[in-house]
Amino acid sequence: MNDSTLILLSMGLPLLGALGIALTGRSPLLRDGFMIASAVAVFACVLSLLPAVQAGGRPAAHLLTVMPGLDLAFSVEPLGMIFALVASGLWILTSIYAIGYMRGAEEKNQTRFYACFSIAIFAAIGIAFAQNMFTLFILYEVLSLSTYPLVAHKGNEDAKRGARIYLGILLGTSIGLLLPAMIATWWLTGSLEFQPGGIMQGHVSPAVGSLLLLLYMFGIGKAALMPFHRWLPAAMVAPTPVSALLHAVAVVKAGVFSVLKVSTYLFGLDYLETLWASDLVMWVAAFTLLSASIVAMQKTNLKARLAYSTVSQLSYIVLAAMLANQLAVVGGGMHIVMHAFGKITLFFCAGAIYVAAHKTEIHEMDGLGRKMPITMFAFLLGALSVIGAPPLGGLWSKWHIMLGAVDAGHAIMIGVLLISTLLNIAYLLPPVVRAFLLPPPKGTPKGIEEAPLMCLIPLSLTALGALTLFFMADPVRNLMWSVFPGAGA
Repeated sequence: MNDSTLILLSMGLPLLGALGIALTGRSPLLRDGFMIASAVAVFACVLSLLPAVQAGGRPAAHLLTVMPGLDLAFSVEPLGMIFALVASGLWILTSIYAIGYMRGAEEKNQTRFYACFSIAIFAAIGIAFAQNMFTLFILYEVLSLSTYPLVAHKGNEDAKRGARIYLGILLGTSIGLLLPAMIATWWLTGSLEFQPGGIMQGHVSPAVGSLLLLLYMFGIGKAALMPFHRWLPAAMVAPTPVSALLHAVAVVKAGVFSVLKVSTYLFGLDYLETLWASDLVMWVAAFTLLSASIVAMQKTNLKARLAYSTVSQLSYIVLAAMLANQLAVVGGGMHIVMHAFGKITLFFCAGAIYVAAHKTEIHEMDGLGRKMPITMFAFLLGALSVIGAPPLGGLWSKWHIMLGAVDAGHAIMIGVLLISTLLNIAYLLPPVVRAFLLPPPKGTPKGIEEAPLMCLIPLSLTALGALTLFFMADPVRNLMWSVFPGAGA
């Protein structure tokens, strides 16, 4: 099977999976088996492309030409390879977890839920492999539309309101800011192709380039830069598997992936460094990083706290892109992986706590570690990874971003990152401390035990993944370095 076929299969299989799920909806066992089988097949296709990319190849597939200079086309480069592996790999575990959660919580409309889930992964893989900004934009919008029913899944007023905020902000930023930036780029450069070194230098003046950078960075609303971040906490009305999809697998990662892709392949780091707007966006990212952490500390609902944690952590990657040097971008790409494993573990644990103990507030978790030790230990590992503490993978991505700040001469950003780490500790460790060190409140039901096995296995594996990435970070790091031809690792 050639690489072009593998690219198309990687995107086509989730769509076939969505169709199969819809057709087998009356048989839950068959439907769930179909979903897991398609997830495994997609990951196998994506993984099969890895050797060619590691060898320096750039597998490609052309679908159609809409008009001269605007192609629906796909190409696999190292950054896209990383995002596709994360999305397709974690989709398997999220699918298994979703089955355990949706059954344990007795959620309705499960067939529709799983079908939309599959379409969202199709869009995420398409974004990862997009050869140009035109293709990325189309799949970016498909991702927004396909996840709207997931956010509104419960069907109550809170879910509908949260889904309206979610879709309104994401479509508003993409159509109102990102689309004009794309049109202007095409007009000025004659291209929307992603190219090493960028396409703007020599075609776009620094003044115009700065305006375009602002449109791109705020137009990519999925990166959740303030003030366009409210869609993310609003989406917490969705079931926990959706929260995991939004925060770790697809939506937010599609946002920060797009930020890195645009910065590296449209602007180019050398050109980006000359723009006054890159410093402005960097400061906005620093403000978002710290202020979202402070808000997270005030939240007593576990999912709400994790949502604002995600807003903060995404800004690490935006800040890395705006530092405009290879070290920082490598750290940003690594953070996509490290944060994905840490944060999906935390959301898996939050869902397991809800299914098993029906608890959502942090103050309700006193003594819970004695009843749910596996879940709470996994939560601890996920929290330490997001914090960036050894021996968890999050240490390496934050370390590279800090080195990038030193290389760029922005010492103050090191202080921002260190303060953020202290804030991470302040809002992520209290649930674990309460669960293991405080006694359960009087009247606590004695029947609380671990969540169903199909919830427990995925959260244990993702926690183990966060630990393993500390010792096996080199493959991710080396793949990110290959984004820059001729650069030394």
